[in-house]
Amino acid sequence: MQASTHLVKGNLGLEIPKRRVLPRFSEVRQRSLTSNHNLCIRSGSTCSGLSSGDVSMGAGLVRATNGIKTAVRSSAKSRSAKAQASGGDIEDLTPINSQEKSSGTVLPFVGVACLGAILFGYHLGVVNGALEYLAKDLGIAENTVLQGWVVSTLLAGATVGSFTGGALADKFGRTRTFQLDAIPLIIGAFLTATAQSVQTMIIGRLLAGIGIGISSAIVPLYISEISPTEIRGALGSINQLFICIGILAALVAGLPLAGNPQWWRAMFGIASVPSILLALGMAFSPESPRWLYQQGKIPEAEKAIRTLYGKERVAEVMHELQNAGQGSIEQEAGWFDLFSSRYWKVVSVGAALFLFQQLAGINAVVYYSTAVFRSAGIASDVAASALVGASNVFGTAIASSLMDRQGRKSLLMTSFAGMAASMLLLSLSFTWKVLAPYSGTLAVVGTVLYVLSFSLGAGPVPALLLPEIFASRIRAKAVALSLGTHWISNFVIGLYFLSVVNKFGISSVYLGFAGVCALAVLYIAGNVVETKGRSLEEIELALNPTT
Repeated sequence: MQASTHLVKGNLGLEIPKRRVLPRFSEVRQRSLTSNHNLCIRSGSTCSGLSSGDVSMGAGLVRATNGIKTAVRSSAKSRSAKAQASGGDIEDLTPINSQEKSSGTVLPFVGVACLGAILFGYHLGVVNGALEYLAKDLGIAENTVLQGWVVSTLLAGATVGSFTGGALADKFGRTRTFQLDAIPLIIGAFLTATAQSVQTMIIGRLLAGIGIGISSAIVPLYISEISPTEIRGALGSINQLFICIGILAALVAGLPLAGNPQWWRAMFGIASVPSILLALGMAFSPESPRWLYQQGKIPEAEKAIRTLYGKERVAEVMHELQNAGQGSIEQEAGWFDLFSSRYWKVVSVGAALFLFQQLAGINAVVYYSTAVFRSAGIASDVAASALVGASNVFGTAIASSLMDRQGRKSLLMTSFAGMAASMLLLSLSFTWKVLAPYSGTLAVVGTVLYVLSFSLGAGPVPALLLPEIFASRIRAKAVALSLGTHWISNFVIGLYFLSVVNKFGISSVYLGFAGVCALAVLYIAGNVVETKGRSLEEIELALNPTT
């Protein structure tokens, strides 16, 4: 049986290949092995500063799991070898996957990778409760500058790690890079737990930052590369939930501090446990079939496919990899290639999405959430954190169930539109006299709606979307550049935010954030393509037909 193909024109005027029938593996033995592309790491989406107590995390995970099952069922029902293009957009093309029951399994290996996401969240949140106590022990209780260095060094290290993670994964493979990443994570945890001076603490935080920077790159793309197309969005968005679990774990770990001021050392030391488990788990996890194929390791790629998807889908996945690799003999792209006319548009989309994510004001909303809730009569910081955290977890769980049905682009636009409306509500609640009697209630509603809107799209989608739209030969460096934009903008906003608030007032700042969110909606509408239901190889062929 021969595979037949026809072309339709996408909304960018590109020729998009669409398969009708996939051949059996024995019929596709003749394949080109000249490709040496570099499939790299999907960056992890973050909670963008959320350091709240996600007390409903368990319920959120249940909803996410149900969402995955729903996505699988709905995807399976929609598959047909007679599917026709209806309008030519990428989102109109439904991939054809095997309907046979798979004997493989992906979830255990996704779980191992998510240990990196937990570490990401834990290292972001652990310093919040411990800073006061470690500052006394290290003699910097009166030195806010050095305290700031203890906090911000993690971000500096993360910036370095994000720029190196992709290159390491291309050179050594995904699973080996996870194991290498465990080294700075373990050493960083040890140094921070045993530090007797602020210099040692800063070095430890820097190493931990490098570790979570690498994790922010390799966790999500490993998940993306091993996940079946029909649930890639759902599994990818779960990465956000595990980051929040890490933050929650850091908050819970700080509870004994009130009775034991020396407990902060144990808090930092605890981080070494999931780091060790990550290294051990990756020793038994399959390598990305895409990376193995690009390295010419065909038998190993087939073995990984059998482990992940079952022997029934070996022919299908190998056929996709072969199609993506045909005629591709170009070397790995250099940094300057990212700015060429060939790639700059898609690379700029990746950087812009992370920039909009940070400039939309998520850190400001979380920072002021406690004060906002107090103005509404909610005096408990724990209750305020729980409400913000529950909103984030609930929204992320909903996004997981919708990612592969509604699509990435629609979720992004809905998310930023909701954030704009929420920011406008927050701004008006502080300034309109007519709303003064209801200002506290409106501020709480605006905050909860903002966090909920953020978690529906602006939080999880950018890191999921980027490796889908980047061509394999630029994926490593393009993801690194986008993540670098994320970490640098996060650092700059954190550095100058309070100064801007003091100069212009929180109401004006909120109004500015609303404007940024509105601009994001317009930008996404005109520049972001839909990728739901497409394999990574099909998307690459569609957006980069000459690659």
